[in-house]
Amino acid sequence: MSHPIQVIVIAAHPDEPEIYAGALAASFADRGHRVKFVTLTDGRCGHHEMSGQALIDRRVAEAKEAARHLGVQEYTVLPIPDGELMPTVEVRKEVIRLIRGWQADIVITFHPEGPGHADNRNAGRAVRDAADFVANVPNAVPEVPALTKSPLYLLMPDYAARRSYKPDIVIDAGDVMERKLLACDAHASQFYEFAPWQGGFLQDVPERWEEKRQFILKHWETFLRVSDEMMPAIVEGYGEKHAAKIQYAEPFEVADYSRRPSADEIKRLFPMLTPSEESLP
Repeated sequence: MSHPIQVIVIAAHPDEPEIYAGALAASFADRGHRVKFVTLTDGRCGHHEMSGQALIDRRVAEAKEAARHLGVQEYTVLPIPDGELMPTVEVRKEVIRLIRGWQADIVITFHPEGPGHADNRNAGRAVRDAADFVANVPNAVPEVPALTKSPLYLLMPDYAARRSYKPDIVIDAGDVMERKLLACDAHASQFYEFAPWQGGFLQDVPERWEEKRQFILKHWETFLRVSDEMMPAIVEGYGEKHAAKIQYAEPFEVADYSRRPSADEIKRLFPMLTPSEESLP
């Protein structure tokens, strides 16, 4: 493309863009494209000991450090209380402002339906509801110019949605896996404190990086490793030889409210999908 691809990932809580789309973000950044992370809540519920503004400030600082590892240009954490996100008109307007302000070519968010965390579901709903107004509707949120072309909307399957999803596009995370893990490491309040406390394995948290790396790979394996469901899209994107070597990946589903991209557009928008020379026949 003649200009950098603009990608915005809209999640509910700090640390979710990293675990579900961190490899994709790093892959875009490495190729000179621009990525923005947004969480629609402040993460204030995400701890068993800390609370209030101290926890919010800590989670924002963790997010900024994670962005540094991935090459993400901007990371915005909105001041909506964690656990209270609703797909209101005001939230929809803010989502429209964010997508337009970033001049997004690709918007990535959560599924708007199904089980799981209410904030995640409502983040997906807010993006879905905003999608009709982002492009070619200048009188909606007129203070930010409307886009002339609708972005491509992708869904990142979270811990609940992975029970039922269609991996249309799957990204090889291998080359950037270390940076994705370091981005998770930056969210120490989540990966080494709150989630282990919730899961009953707080006593197993190690101290050195190499052990921490294995700790994340073990306890978040479902969100990191290739699954059988991903393989057809991996083969299509990378070729059979390359696909056979992939261990870590991130899947994305084209949202049912999105325009459907052609094969040529997918090649333009996802340059990391080009098969390596050793994968070619």
